[in-house]
Amino acid sequence: MAGPTTAQRGAAKRADTPAGPPRIRPEGHRLTGRTRLVLAAVAVVLCAAATVWVLYGSSWLRVEHVTTTGTEVLTRAEVEAVAAVPVGSPLVSVDTDAIEARLRQKVRRIDSVDVVRSWPHGIGLKVTERKPVLVVEKGGKFIEVDAKGVRFATVDKRPGHVPLLELTPEGSASLKRYGSDRLLREAVRVAGDLPGKVARETETVRITSYDSVVLELTRGRTVMWGSGERGPVKARVLTALMKAAPKAGHFDVSAPTAPAASKS
Repeated sequence: MAGPTTAQRGAAKRADTPAGPPRIRPEGHRLTGRTRLVLAAVAVVLCAAATVWVLYGSSWLRVEHVTTTGTEVLTRAEVEAVAAVPVGSPLVSVDTDAIEARLRQKVRRIDSVDVVRSWPHGIGLKVTERKPVLVVEKGGKFIEVDAKGVRFATVDKRPGHVPLLELTPEGSASLKRYGSDRLLREAVRVAGDLPGKVARETETVRITSYDSVVLELTRGRTVMWGSGERGPVKARVLTALMKAAPKAGHFDVSAPTAPAASKS
């Protein structure tokens, strides 16, 4: 009879060997997900702390210079003195709205201003100045008035090519009904509607009532404009009328559907 095979002897040996202690899995793998979350949270906190330090605590992103553009009459030094940008402060902490409000409040010649951060070390002031469309003479000086009717500056010398406003509504019903400020705005409205060539040649805008605006041009010419209503239409009619009668001294477009021109 044949003896046991090699496979049978191996099986018997394994059966006789006592079983070892059960394998215990390390507990660490159960904390892997939690540990990752903790590490991620720590990394986020560290990144946030580093960002805050770079923005506020380091010297890398601080205001070192101020750039001003758009000035014509004002000087950069005047604007920057009023702006009072905190040089040396963290760029991110600069209150740009407060700087803008301060400039518009204290410098009447400024119509608008944009205050922008110019990373990594600058603040930019982009200024738009008011432009006079009329001037009012008072006490030997001239008050500049812009297209919104704002009296924004007093100058010693009349600006070139800016008409002088003569507001003389004394005894007029318009003064009681509208007031001088409304009549001023009406004159500004007329000045804003004038054709370019006529505007440059206009020396005086005289308004005695709401519907009586007269323009005095160079070479002794006059224009009866009437009220400020239908200004763009009157501007086109006046341009055509002046081309048709270049030697005329008086033009009337107060009724633009029936304009007239004469020598005097």
